[in-house]
Amino acid sequence: MGIFHGPEIASNAVIAYLHYLSFMLCFGALALERKVLKTDLSREEAITMLALDVIYGLAGLTLLISGILRVLYFGQGSDFYVHNPLFWVKVALFLFVGALSLYPTFTYLLWIIPLRKGELPEVKSNLVARLRLILNIELVGFALIPLAATLMARGVGL
Repeated sequence: MGIFHGPEIASNAVIAYLHYLSFMLCFGALALERKVLKTDLSREEAITMLALDVIYGLAGLTLLISGILRVLYFGQGSDFYVHNPLFWVKVALFLFVGALSLYPTFTYLLWIIPLRKGELPEVKSNLVARLRLILNIELVGFALIPLAATLMARGVGL
């Protein structure tokens, strides 16, 4: 059996860990994007924004995949999740935040064009305000997901 008391517990723990770690990376990347974002970005700051968005995207994908794996194979069993309305609140929040993230992602991707030419992207104050609003909403959405998870784990919604 060993320290993990069998392979099933070890695999459950690894998937849960990936799920939690990817959640933290998503939240951290969003928070750092929010902090770095400003008008008159330097080249390094613009590249940092792109890198943070890549981290956010990869962590979001890992969060989604590990979440699906937890529901289907490594969690409480799919019946526990799909019959609880709080699970669907979590899913809806995740999808909402993911959909919101498309605008910043496409904005940052467009910055690659001037950066490759050795120029800086044009970041006006109205764009910064729009992106900050979106990032703030995403952060609030991500902050609500663990609340729904915590309540769900305690049987609320059943």
